[in-house]
Amino acid sequence: MKVNPRLPLRIVSLAPSVTSILCAIGAKHALVGVTKWCADVSPVDKLPTLGDCWHMESVDEILRLKPTLMVGSVPYKQETVAKLLEQPFPFLAMNPRTLADIEADIRLLGGITQRAAAAEHLAWKMRQEFSGIEKKSRRWKRRVRVYCEAWPNPRISSPPWVAELVNISGGEMVVPAGEKITEAQVVAARPEVIVLAWAATGTKADPKQAYKVTAWKDVPAIRNRNVFVISDELLNTPGPPLVEGIRELHKLCHFVNRKREQA
Repeated sequence: MKVNPRLPLRIVSLAPSVTSILCAIGAKHALVGVTKWCADVSPVDKLPTLGDCWHMESVDEILRLKPTLMVGSVPYKQETVAKLLEQPFPFLAMNPRTLADIEADIRLLGGITQRAAAAEHLAWKMRQEFSGIEKKSRRWKRRVRVYCEAWPNPRISSPPWVAELVNISGGEMVVPAGEKITEAQVVAARPEVIVLAWAATGTKADPKQAYKVTAWKDVPAIRNRNVFVISDELLNTPGPPLVEGIRELHKLCHFVNRKREQA
């Protein structure tokens, strides 16, 4: 990927995570366009809104903004990426899976926007937050068994970085992360808490659907009414919003741990 250094940096962000990072490191001025989802995590209301890496009706709206760089992140749709790669300006495609990958993306964007020091500070602040929560959860006698769901049909578990956050929060992700999951797998895993963070739904995930699954009636999380919703953007945005996301996860794990110890 080469960005012409003689041209002013004009970034089109095709992912809320990218926008949240750029705004957090003081590089919002470089943005000329964002997705409609970006306003959920960053103060970008006045910027033109576009499609994203999953759905892009036309690239003409991007061309009108005369970007020098497009930046996207997971999830991707093959057809959309093919359209973007045909354009006469660079496309940086991020594919984070772990917290280490997210830190690397923060540093990369910091370097591109000449905000390297700010990017390093952001990565440090996020690590500090995670470390503080991990210290609190170490006091518990055993981990809380957790199933985090990113989509209900087909069932898809939350991404690997969420599994890391669950672990830091005092929990244990009891199904493989970022994969299609069967109802039988959830039964076998016996989670004590189920967290719904359905992609692109905000807080609209519906716990009633989990309680209606006949096969799950003896799952501890169902039996003890421990199905909760966390806003999708707080867990599915691989960037600064994860700080608030891990706080929510820790609250839930702490709540379930207390109930368990009092039983």
